[in-house]
Parts: sequence; structure tokens; C-alpha cells
Amino acid sequence: MKFAVWPSELDARLSRKYGRTVPKNVAVDAPKLSEIEDAVLILGMKVIEKDHSKLNPRLSGLDEELRTYGFLRVESPYGKGKSLKMIAEKIRELRSRAKSKKGKAKRKRR
Repeated sequence: MKFAVWPSELDARLSRKYGRTVPKNVAVDAPKLSEIEDAVLILGMKVIEKDHSKLNPRLSGLDEELRTYGFLRVESPYGKGKSLKMIAEKIRELRSRAKSKKGKAKRKRR
């Protein structure tokens, strides 16, 4: 199944009115396109197309600080809803790993 993944669909700062499609408890604060791409590849999905300049039409009325540019066209064996939840959870996991590595590195230097 092929579909587009917009960062706004995973963004916890946005309401469903402005394009968030995953539940708030699964959503991620300000997801970057690179994080989404990493999560997609780790989950075994395929990135078909990537464009950094596109803006989700639902975000045109929002403040610039909440706008996230770019989208990925993804091929996945799962539906869009399930895939987006998996991607958001993987981004959370990757962020927590990065935080724990930074904390360990700081402790070792002392």
C-alpha cells in the first residue's frame, strides 16, 4: 500500500483539525522529515519519494513555527493508520535512545 506521510500527521503540537492523524498519546513533538525517514527504513517500509519543499495544505492557515515542510511517499504492507502509529512509536524510541546515550556520555566525562 502506498501513501504520503506528512510530518504534521505525527505532530503532537497540532490538533486533528490541522492534520494530526495519530492519537495524542502516540504523537511526537515536532517530528523532522529525517526522523520519519529513519523510522520508515528501520521498520522495513520503502521510501518511494521525498520532497522537502511541500507544505501540507491543512497547515496554510497556521503560524510559521507550527508549519512543517516536506513529505514522504511510502510503501508499506500495512494500512496508513497502523503505519503512522508504528512510525511515531519508532521515533519516540529513537529519541529516547539518543537521550540516554547523551546522558551516559556526559557521566563518563566527569
